[in-house]
This record gives sequence, C-alpha cells and structure tokens, in this order.
Amino acid sequence: MSKRIVFTGGSGKAGRHVVPYLLDKGHEVFNLDLVPLNHPGVNTLITDLTDSGQTFNALSMHFDFKGLETGKGPAPVDAVVHFAAVPRILIRPDNTTFQANVASTYNVIEAAVKLGIRKVIIASSETTYGVCFAEGDKDFHTFPLEEDYDVDPMDSYGLSKVVNEKTARAFAMRTGADIYALRIGNVIEPHEYDRFPAFVADPPSRKRNAWSYIDARDLGQIVHLCVEKDGLGYQVFNAVNDTITANEPTRDFLKRWAPNTPVHRELGEYEAPIANKKIREVLGFKEEHNWRNYVPKT
Repeated sequence: MSKRIVFTGGSGKAGRHVVPYLLDKGHEVFNLDLVPLNHPGVNTLITDLTDSGQTFNALSMHFDFKGLETGKGPAPVDAVVHFAAVPRILIRPDNTTFQANVASTYNVIEAAVKLGIRKVIIASSETTYGVCFAEGDKDFHTFPLEEDYDVDPMDSYGLSKVVNEKTARAFAMRTGADIYALRIGNVIEPHEYDRFPAFVADPPSRKRNAWSYIDARDLGQIVHLCVEKDGLGYQVFNAVNDTITANEPTRDFLKRWAPNTPVHRELGEYEAPIANKKIREVLGFKEEHNWRNYVPKT
C-alpha cells in the first residue's frame, strides 16, 4: 500500500539510495535536508531540524505544489524516516555533533507523535557497539553483536545514537507509537565494491566495522519493510547484510582476528558478526546485494 513518507536526510549517502527504493515501491516521499536531493518526483524542503518550530512546520506541510489542488490542506503523513545527522566524528566539533544529532532526533519524534504520525523510523548506528570510533584498540564484548548487546560507545557520535534510541523508547512508551531504531552498518554504495579486495586482504582494517556492512539498496528494503510492519512498538534492529567481509568461515576468522572476544552462540558459516537475524525473522528481510556477487574471487 502506498504511504506518504517524510524522509529526513534524503540527500545523504544512504538517503539518496533509500529514497528511490521507497519511490519504486509506490510511496510518496518528501525530503527534509539542508541540501537538495536531485531526484525526479522528490521535493526537498530546506529544514534545520535542530529548530523545533521548523521541524513541526515541515512535518505538517504540503509535499509539493500538487497538494494545493485539493483545497483541503496538507494530507496526513503515514511515516517519518529520520536519517538526517552529522554522519560521523571529525566533521564538526564533538559538542556540536552530539547536540545536533540528539536535538534533531528529539524534535522529529516529538513533532511526529504530536501531529498524530504513528510510525517513526530512526537511523541509529553500528557505532553504538563501541568499537568503531573508540580510542585505541578496543575489543567487542561478545559475538555475534545482537540488539540486546550492552552498547558502550566513548565517542560523541555513538553516544548521540544511544541517546536517540532512549528518546525513541521514551516516546514509544508514552504514546504507543511504533518507533523503530536501525543500527545501520557501514553503508556501501554500488560503486564502492571495488574496495572489498582491500578489505579482505587487510582484516584489521575492518575490525571497527565488525567485518560487516549494509548495501545502500538493501537498506532501502529494510526501511520499506519497517514502513509496512505495524504494531511492534519500540524496536531496535541491526541493519546489515548477511555475511562477513572475509573469505574464511566466520568462526575460524574470529578465532584468528578477534581471539579475546567470546562467541555466545552458534554462527552461520559466513554469518556477519553484526547479526541481522532479527530483521530476517521479524521483518522478512532477504538481502539482494551480497558483496561476493560484485567482487572477483581471489
């Protein structure tokens, strides 16, 4: 069923692939961002989401000029997908990164639920698992990394994502809305698969990403599935592809390259260390873009 979706951050690395996927599924998308998205059929409203007034206003507007034709005011919004953020550390000062990510997420969720929008999907991150932007060489607590992991980032970006998950949970409990947080792995665009031979040849270089990734187009599928799946309340989902970025079976690989981290359950032969079992079982995710289909065997 076609949904009216407000998408924040649609002009970013992930958004510019997720938005077209949603359009292909028949949804109508309105992009809120600081820079336009150059894609047919998508209007971008330049919006500073750290300003609560702008956020409330943006979530209650016409998507484009066609909306004026009804004479009935803006049509209802079915879902909000919130990807807008300072996307990592070392782009802006740490306090600005934290403040922008936390305030924008609070403003988006608050505006959505107070405007009667019952589905919100927010971008959390693999950085919540604490290793990606850690100081020094930090080990993961246990493998695989699943949604009940004791997240413990030490950086401003990862910390902002943990706070955003708590914000989402608070609003879901308060309002009964469905609010799903996606712990998005290292986003890979189609043209970036030429990097994988170097990943495989240098395993330590991928430890911070837990030897996992998400194809930007498969992320589109995950967001679509979240839009379609109602009644789950507050949920956290790992948003990653199925398999490890290594040629060696996962258990043997982890014994070699992460010997200090225990494995708490049986692993699939090439299962990604950031496990996507929950999105496969709960949402019905089926990856379409396994990296092995794009990288010549060596």
